Amino acid sequence: MKLPINFLIILMVSTGFIYGQSLAGAWKLATQNGKLFTNECIKIYSDTYFMFGVYDKDGKFIKAGGGNYTLTGKNYTETFDFYTTDSTQVRQPVTYTYTIKKDELTIESPMHGTRVKETWKKVDDTSTALTGAWRFGARVDDNGVAGDRRGSTSPRQTIKILSGKYFQWAAFNHETRQFMGTGGGEYQVKDGKYTESIRFFSRDNSRAGMALAFDCRLDGTDWYHRGKGTTGNPVSEVWEKIK
Repeated sequence: MKLPINFLIILMVSTGFIYGQSLAGAWKLATQNGKLFTNECIKIYSDTYFMFGVYDKDGKFIKAGGGNYTLTGKNYTETFDFYTTDSTQVRQPVTYTYTIKKDELTIESPMHGTRVKETWKKVDDTSTALTGAWRFGARVDDNGVAGDRRGSTSPRQTIKILSGKYFQWAAFNHETRQFMGTGGGEYQVKDGKYTESIRFFSRDNSRAGMALAFDCRLDGTDWYHRGKGTTGNPVSEVWEKIK
């Protein structure tokens, strides 16, 4: 029996399950195969890019990954640009089924001879002028002049993704599958100041808990920021909006 279109719409709304809804924002891993996930894991999505980092309550880095994703019907496909646990999975698409019910995302897929099911809770659906994915462009000199830009064709990339509250960056070579570093946490942007509160840093766990403040400005799709990095050395960079 064919159901009227209006009835199908009512049925979808009443069950609360929605396919094709945007994943943009930040999500926290709640359970894996029904078991409570006890470490911290925040996954940030732009419209087509994602990144996640896993760390313990003391800020000790455990693992991270990121890359492109697509949504087709009830299927969700990830293609890693980097994955610290197993670099052989870089550039190998993995497809999950997914559902979103209110603020809960469920993804499920066969993996390594078993079936993996995860639930994620939405922790941020806000946005700022910096929300989205950015590619490192170039260093900027004391006169405000940017050097040669790395561009999208270089196999070596540094990408930063931000929701309205959370950020994460990662450096990698997607051709050689080499991972070079990642870090993330929370941020605020106000009155020309961009401030990061670091929750994890793969190169040095002792950096967790640091706060870094930068002068920042937007010029079209370019984001300029200047301040001091985790080592205390001056940092002046331009980033390019990509997604």
